[in-house]
Amino acid sequence: MPEIEYEGEKWAVPSGVNLRKALMDKGLSPYKGQAKWLNCQGMGTCGTCALELLSGEAPPPKGVEKWRLNFPPHKADQALRLACQIKVETSLKLKKHPGFWGEKKS
Repeated sequence: MPEIEYEGEKWAVPSGVNLRKALMDKGLSPYKGQAKWLNCQGMGTCGTCALELLSGEAPPPKGVEKWRLNFPPHKADQALRLACQIKVETSLKLKKHPGFWGEKKS
């Protein structure tokens, strides 16, 4: 079973589970501030669940995720991914950056 490491927590999840759902089921949020209430509920259009993959792998972004990560305030070179669009297949270590969209990498 793959493991997720996020905000000081580490737990195993079933292979193929949606990352956003796994985080929310654990009581953790991929959102910052008001984005907890103002988001697209996993459709991939708002971009507020953007996270950095510090380790582990996910398939390359495609479709709506690829479009959203190339639309301001996101930039393709930020190496962020949308939690709502990732199926967890390998262990992942994640980081949420500041900003409404999690786009302000330090």
